Amino acid sequence: MFKLDGKNYLFAFILITSLFALWGFANDITNPMVAAFRKILLISNFESSLVQFAFYGGYCLMAIPAALFIRKFNYKNGILVGLFLYAGGCLMFIPAGNAMAFWMFLIAYFVMTCGLSFLETTSNPYILSLGPKQSATRRLNFAQAFNPIGSLTGMLIAKEFILKYLKVKPMTEAELSALRDNDPEAFANIQQADLDTVSGPYLMLGAVVLLFFIIFLAVRLPRMVAPDTGVLSVRETLKKLFKNKIYVWSVVAQCFYVGVQIMVWTFIIQYAERELKMEYDTAQGYNMIAMAIFVSSRFVCTFLLKYIKPSVLLTTLAVGGMAFTLGAIFIHGMTGLYCIIAISACMSLMFPTIYGIALNGMGDEAKLASAGLILAIGGGSIFPPLQGLLIDKANWFGGLSSVRISFVLPLICFLFIAWFGYRVHRNRKVM
Repeated sequence: MFKLDGKNYLFAFILITSLFALWGFANDITNPMVAAFRKILLISNFESSLVQFAFYGGYCLMAIPAALFIRKFNYKNGILVGLFLYAGGCLMFIPAGNAMAFWMFLIAYFVMTCGLSFLETTSNPYILSLGPKQSATRRLNFAQAFNPIGSLTGMLIAKEFILKYLKVKPMTEAELSALRDNDPEAFANIQQADLDTVSGPYLMLGAVVLLFFIIFLAVRLPRMVAPDTGVLSVRETLKKLFKNKIYVWSVVAQCFYVGVQIMVWTFIIQYAERELKMEYDTAQGYNMIAMAIFVSSRFVCTFLLKYIKPSVLLTTLAVGGMAFTLGAIFIHGMTGLYCIIAISACMSLMFPTIYGIALNGMGDEAKLASAGLILAIGGGSIFPPLQGLLIDKANWFGGLSSVRISFVLPLICFLFIAWFGYRVHRNRKVM
C-alpha cells in the first residue's frame, strides 16, 4: 500500500494524514463562534455569520491558485505555504482580540482558510501519489477518516474551553445592552475577557501549526511531481462543460449542499438557545452528536451504494433531509432539535456523491471540471449570512419564530438536491 519501486512512503503518509485532522479541527471549532461573536459583540445574526463568509470565502478563492501553485512547484512547497498561512491566520487573533475589532477577526479567518485551501488541494493528490495506483483510493479513504477526529476535537474544545467560560453566557441580550449603555467600561472588560477566551485556543492552534511547519520544513518528503494535466484547450473544454447540463447542475447542487451543511451546523446553537433556552455549551454538545451521526451514516450509506444507484440514494437522502427540516420548522420542543440533529444523517454522503456524478464519464475535461466543484464550496459563505438575515428580519408567522422560519433555506436547498438527483436518474440510468 505504501511501497512503489522499492521505496517506503509510510512516514510521509503518516505526516500528510495528520494534516487531515488539522484542518478538520479548524472547520468545526469555528461553527459555534458565530453564536459566540453575536453575543459578545452584540451584533446581528447576519453580521456574526460573516464568520462563515470569510471562512469559506478563503476556501473558495484560494483553491484554484493553490492547484496552479503545486503544478508549478511541488507538493511539499504547497504544504509549507498552507501551514504558513494557517498559522498566520491563527496568530492574527492576537491583534484582533486586543483591538476588539470584528473585521480583524474576519481577516484572520480568511487568511487561515486560504492556508487550509492550500493544504486540502495539496494533500489529497499527494496521498494518492504515495504508493501503487491500485491502492490509491484506499489510501485516501483511510487518510480522510482522520478528518472527523479533528472535527470532533474542535467541537469539544469549543464546548469545554470557549463556550462554557464566556462571561456573557448567563446574561440576556437585553441585560448586555443595558450594561453597555449604563456602564461602558464594565461591558468593555467583559468583552475583552470573552474575546481572550475565544482567541486562546486559536493561538494554541497557531503554535501547533507552526510546529508542523518546522517539521515539514526539516524533513525530506518523497518528491512527487503534481500530475501533468496535459495540453488542454481551456476555451474548448469550457464550451463542453457548459453544454453538459448534468455537470452545470452538479456545480449548483454542490453549492446548495455545502450551504445547507454549514447552515445546519452553525444555527443549531441559535435554535437551541432561542427555542429551548439552552446554554451555548450544552447546545454544542448536541452539535457533536450530529457530527457523530454524520460520520456513522457515511459508513452506512457507503455500504448501501453497493445496492442502490448514487442518484437514487442522493434523492432519498435529500427527501429525508426535507422531512427532518420540516420537523425542525413545525415541531416544538426537543423533538424539533432532534430533527435538526437527524439532518446530519441525510447529509453524510452528499458531497462525494454529487462530485462523482459531476465527473462521471469525463476524460481530460475532469481536470478543469473539478475547479467548478471547488468553487461550489462558496455556498458555505453565501447561505449562512442569508439565514442569519432571516433570523434578524423575519416576523412571527403562523406561530413560528424567526429562527424556525429561517430553516426554510435548508429546506429549499434539499428540494433542489432532490430534484437534481431525480433528474440525474432520469438522464443517466447507470447513475
